[in-house]
Amino acid sequence: MLSYETVLTTCTYCGCGCGFLLEVLDGEVVGTLPQKDHPVNEGGLCIKGWNAHEFIHDQSRLKKPLMKKDGFLKEVSWDEALDEVASRLKRIKDEHGPDSIGGLTSAKCTNEENYFFQKWMRAVVGTNNVDHCARL
Repeated sequence: MLSYETVLTTCTYCGCGCGFLLEVLDGEVVGTLPQKDHPVNEGGLCIKGWNAHEFIHDQSRLKKPLMKKDGFLKEVSWDEALDEVASRLKRIKDEHGPDSIGGLTSAKCTNEENYFFQKWMRAVVGTNNVDHCARL
């Protein structure tokens, strides 16, 4: 027998915070429904909200680090990818100063992750050049 449930959540595509229900069929997210009594969206959803569930299973979603080698993207370990990013950021900061670096974070991150990112950019990188995709 199939199991069906809805899970109340908040849309992460912008800063509005619309409420919706994820439809879950046998443990897999399969759809989105607006939350009728939510104070922000009052039962409506934009096109992004209606399709918010699709990114979960999107085949083009990156799940492992990739680096360009010999003109092609190759899968690498997290350690190798992070070492390369750290090395390049240090070189750019040393050559051009901390304000030559900017950071863009995502609405799909938690408040805590976004807080950590902006704190890291300011305290470690030394720049206030931080933005968020919800403003775009």
